[in-house]
Amino acid sequence: MNPLLIEASRNILKTSIGLAPGETLLVVSDRQKQDIAEAICQAGLGLGAEAMLVVMKERQKDGEEPPGAVAAAMEQADVVICVTEYSLTHTNARKNAAAKGARIATMPGITADMFTEGAITADYGQVKARTEKVSQYLTNGREVRIEKDGRTLRFSIADRAGIASTGVYLNPGESGNLPSGEAYLAPVEGTAFGEIVVDGSIAGIGKVSEPLIVTVEKGRIVGAQGAEAAQLLELLGEGDGLALGEFGIGTNDKARVTGNVLEDEKVYGTIHVAFGSNRTFGGSIDAGVHIDLVVHQPDVYIDGISILQKGRLTV
Repeated sequence: MNPLLIEASRNILKTSIGLAPGETLLVVSDRQKQDIAEAICQAGLGLGAEAMLVVMKERQKDGEEPPGAVAAAMEQADVVICVTEYSLTHTNARKNAAAKGARIATMPGITADMFTEGAITADYGQVKARTEKVSQYLTNGREVRIEKDGRTLRFSIADRAGIASTGVYLNPGESGNLPSGEAYLAPVEGTAFGEIVVDGSIAGIGKVSEPLIVTVEKGRIVGAQGAEAAQLLELLGEGDGLALGEFGIGTNDKARVTGNVLEDEKVYGTIHVAFGSNRTFGGSIDAGVHIDLVVHQPDVYIDGISILQKGRLTV
């Protein structure tokens, strides 16, 4: 087993999760990510935790629920680390386990490289402060306007709470991605109109080969143009996967755009929108799929006030 992975895992469990001796640690994985999961489990044992590893069959897409037995085990653990190819972040299993008091870190698509380079190496004290500040602007806002390359997308965020994914989950019920660094929320369903230019990456696809133009009416995708358009629409399906479910702002200055959305959506200078499920973080969409789309250096306005200019915070 790679000693560098074990040491990096030990640092993550201590600084981001605060794993204590005697706590129950459940590592949820699949066959593609089993090596990394085993290193995390080994690190947990070394810290004195009651560490367990469960390996399930790979899910087919982000947001797909794990098996019922895995979901039940998550609810019984003090700490849950999800090291999987596809994301369990926006699942009822994650939400229910957090409600039971578990501290949860989800690592969809994590690679060994990401354990030692990029977003995971950030000063998470700085990331936390920046993320909480941006999250408060989202909570206080009522309307978002995104502008890029002559295209505009608008939607309401009235009465929706911003969420700070800081990478630090020390209290019961706290959860989020690792590596992390984003402030996000669920836009008001049915309010989005306009177009957005996606020139970063797409969850489940990777970096886009050319800018993708997504057209939205009444909160749902009605058209997409670009090399990856057909693949995106196939992932989302014909139901509520087409509904705008998330808006987020990256806040991690060490994150890189690699084609892996786990890291890409955290990059300072990017925003992301996602289509599909948002019921686990304040919305009403339960689509069984959640696909993030990353945008480089947009202009963003909240209630007409500039928040980002070419991706840089102006507040």
